[in-house]
Amino acid sequence: MVEAIDTHTHFVPRHIPAEPGRNPLWPSIELKDTSAAVMVGGKVFRMIDSRSWDACRRLDDMAVDDVDLQVVSPMPELLSHWFPPEDADALCRHVNEGIAALCADHPRHFIGIGMVPMQDVALAVRRIADVKSFGLRGIEIGTHINGMALGDARLNDVYAAAEQARLVLMIHPLHPLGLDRMGCRPELAAVAAFPLETAFAAVSLMTHGVLKRFPKLRILLSHGGGALSWLLPRLHHAYAMGPPLQSLFARDPTEIARSFYYDTILYDGPALQFLADKVGKDRLVVGSDYPFTIKQDKPAQFAEQALAVGREALCANARLLFRLDQG
Repeated sequence: MVEAIDTHTHFVPRHIPAEPGRNPLWPSIELKDTSAAVMVGGKVFRMIDSRSWDACRRLDDMAVDDVDLQVVSPMPELLSHWFPPEDADALCRHVNEGIAALCADHPRHFIGIGMVPMQDVALAVRRIADVKSFGLRGIEIGTHINGMALGDARLNDVYAAAEQARLVLMIHPLHPLGLDRMGCRPELAAVAAFPLETAFAAVSLMTHGVLKRFPKLRILLSHGGGALSWLLPRLHHAYAMGPPLQSLFARDPTEIARSFYYDTILYDGPALQFLADKVGKDRLVVGSDYPFTIKQDKPAQFAEQALAVGREALCANARLLFRLDQG
């Protein structure tokens, strides 16, 4: 039977070492009977359970969802782009070690994506070598680095190092704009603001020539690229109008968008087909957002039915993205 690869699942370590006291936002895990609380700044950030770190529970759920291999990445809040670099570095190492251990114990079922302290570019570049040494296949970064746009030239050294190391760059929305316009309801971040945030990040990369500068860098946009597919006709029209708008892009933005990979977490068949029409089915990989409540159940089946394509094609896309056939 052809395997199904879920490229968007998250990990939280069962335990995070205590921070020496200088950082009030250092996360901790409070274990309860059947759940756990991720605590940030003395408040509950998110309720989770052992699926976030327990391989056996994950494998059981994978059997139910008909998934053979998970790509495991950090819970985005752990990225900590707003920390002092030395604090972020310590947290990155702990999380990367946890993901690497999970993958090493079950190499047929898990591959990992790590994290680096992006707020210090020189340090992040050095830590990319560590991510590679852990056997991880990529790094996850937010849609901005504590307010710095992803197209900012200061990040070019990180992109160059990731390209050289043949690591996937997974972009995940984080601390989105616009919550104040939705009544400051933090629960709306993932529901309504994340898709816009991902589109902002993608447009920043497109207009600043990152994909042209680093043509071998493989970038995975979370949640089907968010709102990007719906912006592409407007971006294309602006480009086709000629100067001055045309100068924003090195080439037609619809062509640039086909350089990204996209997971299938759109929850709606026609929306996923629309994305495929814009960027091509060969740029799509299955994703679920496991183990969080917003996850897509049976993600491979959903994508197959929505796109009228066999899972072997989606699997081939993921294997190419993560270079699974190249060691």
